[in-house]
Amino acid sequence: MMSDYSWFEGIPLSPTWFSKEIMEDVCNKFVVKEDDLIILTYPKSGTNWLVEIVSLIQTKGDPKWIQSVPIWDRSPWLETNRGYPFLIHKEGPRLMSSHLPIHIFPKSLFSSKAKAIYLIRNPRDVLVSGYFFWGKTNLVKNPDSLGTYFEWFLNGNVPYGSWFEHIRGWLSMRKWDNFLVLYYEDMQKDVKGTIKKICDFLGKKLGPDELDLVLKYSSFQAMKENKMSNFSLIDKNLIPNGLNLLRKGKFESDLSIMICHHSPQENWYLFTKDQLLWKSTLEVDCCCHMLSDSFTSDFVETYFSAFELKVVLVELEVSM
Repeated sequence: MMSDYSWFEGIPLSPTWFSKEIMEDVCNKFVVKEDDLIILTYPKSGTNWLVEIVSLIQTKGDPKWIQSVPIWDRSPWLETNRGYPFLIHKEGPRLMSSHLPIHIFPKSLFSSKAKAIYLIRNPRDVLVSGYFFWGKTNLVKNPDSLGTYFEWFLNGNVPYGSWFEHIRGWLSMRKWDNFLVLYYEDMQKDVKGTIKKICDFLGKKLGPDELDLVLKYSSFQAMKENKMSNFSLIDKNLIPNGLNLLRKGKFESDLSIMICHHSPQENWYLFTKDQLLWKSTLEVDCCCHMLSDSFTSDFVETYFSAFELKVVLVELEVSM
């Protein structure tokens, strides 16, 4: 385990934004209310885009709220030192975000009628986005190479732990009526359809003009220009190299990697087109199919029922 993290129940967290005392209260004392709406994601899975869409649905496309209140105050992070006190004192319906895995999420959720949206993103893109994001911050230990970060990622030694366990845990809720699973790749292909799906889940109705406004103000360009959503207001001491969450709005493929493994006890290899970046033996029970063309809801349902994939060709699309 890396000493640069604060560890809680086996999950690595940034010591800058989290404390053990707050986490214990979140896990054991926080009361989820019936009218709460919770946005759940693994880091770097499109959280801020989803928050922007949900915020605009709540205002029927009126951008005043998203243009006047920072995104971290519109949907506070439940587990942070800032977000938790804010939420416990907030009256009325609450919108909140969390990256917590299911086993340390507030227990009150599971006896509540509160609604939760869980957004899943292709781990290939989560991996690359996380590598470039964390490398610009002073929040956690920075990897010295993509190969190093890849090993950390597979071992769960990255903020919020294992992507595999996070997805597997929260997908156990997918049949609950108050739990909606979305896929980042589906959102990109059909934003309007995703907005309608969220509206149906929340019991909200938007007219055609209101729907167009939600689309307009949640677009990549609109979010990039909105200082309340692009994190340009964040403390520069935490992000010395600048935090650019919205770089290009698309991925550009320029790095091919092949990951091979033959059994949970045998070697994993990480290759670029012409060199071996990393080799290690890992005690893992699953391998992830990272081809975006194959990363669909049907695939995830199948994959998490049978951990049998052996060889994976990965097209890592890096956007600098």
